[in-house]
Amino acid sequence: MIDHPFHGFRELFEQLGLPSDEQSIRRFIETHAPLPRHVALPDAPFWTQPQAAFLRDARCEDADWAEVVDRLDAALRG
Repeated sequence: MIDHPFHGFRELFEQLGLPSDEQSIRRFIETHAPLPRHVALPDAPFWTQPQAAFLRDARCEDADWAEVVDRLDAALRG
């Protein structure tokens, strides 16, 4: 049995190099939502290239980060 670590928004935002306190995370989501359905999360214009690559890789590789990336995607879609 493989044990996958659980990552929350705070850890994801730290990984992305963004402010990771609760207020900053909430402000980020409020500022960038709603993300149009036709725009894939990594293709959103507010990411840097390294951030977009991380988000894309997290999903493609079904990495430990995939679940929290999916949760961020849902939060940004409103």
